[in-house]
Amino acid sequence: MPIAEWNQLQNSQSAIGNRQSAIGNRNVPQRIASILALVAFALCLVVGSLHAGNTFTTTVTRALAAMGATFVIGLAIGLMGQRMLEENLRAHEEKLKEGQAKVQAPDR
Repeated sequence: MPIAEWNQLQNSQSAIGNRQSAIGNRNVPQRIASILALVAFALCLVVGSLHAGNTFTTTVTRALAAMGATFVIGLAIGLMGQRMLEENLRAHEEKLKEGQAKVQAPDR
């Protein structure tokens, strides 16, 4: 890929993602939840089949249940993290606006 195309890809908004929220992407909690759920599913499959020696149906059923529960927990964690980050960014933006208002005061 030529350098010009690479720079254009990096600068394009479609390559960055959805810029609807203050942190740049509203899908962050769903991504966190999905990643955690898939990791839990994979771990349950490996542990259930190799270590515990369970049957296929038992292993898959328990892995699916763990995936569902982990998705809900991951979604709650992701939403809390996003809300904390947005509140923190909002507070910093207010501080910056106050600092700019003080700087712009006339000096004469």
